[in-house]
Amino acid sequence: MAESRNADDESVTGVVEVEFSLSDPSYPFVGLSRAEQCRFELAEMIPRADGQYAEFFTITGLEPAEILDRTADNDSVEVELLEAYDDGGLFELFVGDHCPAVRLAELGALPRTVRGIDGHGYITVEVPAREDPSTIVETFLEEYPSAAVTAKRQRDRATPRFGESAFRQDVRDSLTDRQWHVIRTAYEAGYYEWPRECTGADVAAELGITSATFSQHIHSAERKLLTMLFTDDREESDRA
Repeated sequence: MAESRNADDESVTGVVEVEFSLSDPSYPFVGLSRAEQCRFELAEMIPRADGQYAEFFTITGLEPAEILDRTADNDSVEVELLEAYDDGGLFELFVGDHCPAVRLAELGALPRTVRGIDGHGYITVEVPAREDPSTIVETFLEEYPSAAVTAKRQRDRATPRFGESAFRQDVRDSLTDRQWHVIRTAYEAGYYEWPRECTGADVAAELGITSATFSQHIHSAERKLLTMLFTDDREESDRA
């Protein structure tokens, strides 16, 4: 049964953090982590055209070639290697609305972590004050019967998405002027909002370029940003 919201909820300015566990092996981050004893860690999730989403995962504990081989026959996901490590790599996974993290985003939650460890999947989301956590949880559990709520807590504020000015400057330096202009225009137009406020075609029209050219620039910029961000994190972890 869904929990009812009380009158005080309207004054809440923070977020509700909810953690789900999943056991359905049809999700790659669950099934592959069970079969190969590797670890999946979501780096970022970005909306694409036609209801598709690109999910960037760091996968460790298995050679990159083996990961690509294991996912080659899965029609529900397309996998591309972005950066290879000794024991894994950074991968881009194109998924549809079957993905539970995607569905939670569509319901109004903000996916913060998605992990697959030894056949157990975990998704942590933050629900903004403007949304009803009980409705989101109840709807999600009805649609994904293998899921269960493992934790629910109130937080004073949302988790920051990125770091401070030093990282921003590094990102700017890594992109071409065209890539920077395209991704900044997309951001300002609401391309990365949940739900999305404009399509890639809308941004392309504003820039005076074709949709194909927009996709080329935006994908190149995103890949540079994510590869730089999560490769740096891995190197710092290795040095610790």
